[in-house]
Amino acid sequence: MRGRDKFKRFKPMINFLVTIYSIFPYQIRVKLFEHYRMVKGTKGLVLRYVLLKSIAKNCGDNISIHPNVYLLNPRNFSVGNNVSIHPMCYIESFGGIEIGNDVSIAHGVTIMSTGHHFASLDTTINNQGGFIDRIVIDDDVWIGAKATILAGNKISTGSVVGAGAVVSKEVQAYTVVGGVPAKVIKERK
Repeated sequence: MRGRDKFKRFKPMINFLVTIYSIFPYQIRVKLFEHYRMVKGTKGLVLRYVLLKSIAKNCGDNISIHPNVYLLNPRNFSVGNNVSIHPMCYIESFGGIEIGNDVSIAHGVTIMSTGHHFASLDTTINNQGGFIDRIVIDDDVWIGAKATILAGNKISTGSVVGAGAVVSKEVQAYTVVGGVPAKVIKERK
């Protein structure tokens, strides 16, 4: 039985748990999400999903958040249906992150909606301040292991980000990108 089939079967119970957890203040729900970060197996997947549904800006169905995923600023995090986020991902959504449907995010991926200014030579880098900018990941996207998505970028429908790539500009639909910085390797046809 596939994960989405299990989800459909247990959806009423999951929605009941979301209702129960929603009674708690937001900060407590965030702390519980952090507390259950390392819980393995089905129990961990269910607990993280139930809590994510109660703390995220938007949260679809059949979301799989594996152990050791760090999610900062979940109020600015939106995720569609059938999304898997594998172990050791770091997702900082201060500037807003929107993930579409049918997205797979492999282990060790970093998604940062903040960055640092560093252009001025007259000021030390640590005194130049930072910026925030939204990230959009469209439907049917695969992000390979240890890739990094930088603030202000969009990964368009049907694209693949290769392992270890650093995305510093928009990824066009149905392309495969890789490298540092990420460049088009080929088009998907």
